[in-house]
Amino acid sequence: MSGCSVRPSIGVLGAYFPDWLFCAIGSLMLTLVVRRLAHAFGTERWLTPQPVIYPTLFTFFALAAWLLVFQH
Repeated sequence: MSGCSVRPSIGVLGAYFPDWLFCAIGSLMLTLVVRRLAHAFGTERWLTPQPVIYPTLFTFFALAAWLLVFQH
C-alpha cells in the first residue's frame, strides 16, 4: 500500500500535471543543449549513430531528473 501514499502529480496553478511530463520537457531541453554544444565544439561527428545517441541522452536525462527530484 505504500505505492498509493504519494500522488504522482504536482499542482501548478490549480491543475495537476504528472511528474513524467516535467521530466520529459526538462530532458528535451537538456538534450537540445548537449546537441548544440556538441555541434559548436565540433564533437557531434563523434556521436554516432545519432538516431541512437540522442534518444538515449533524452532517456538518461529524464530518468535522472525523476530520480533526483521526485524520489523522496
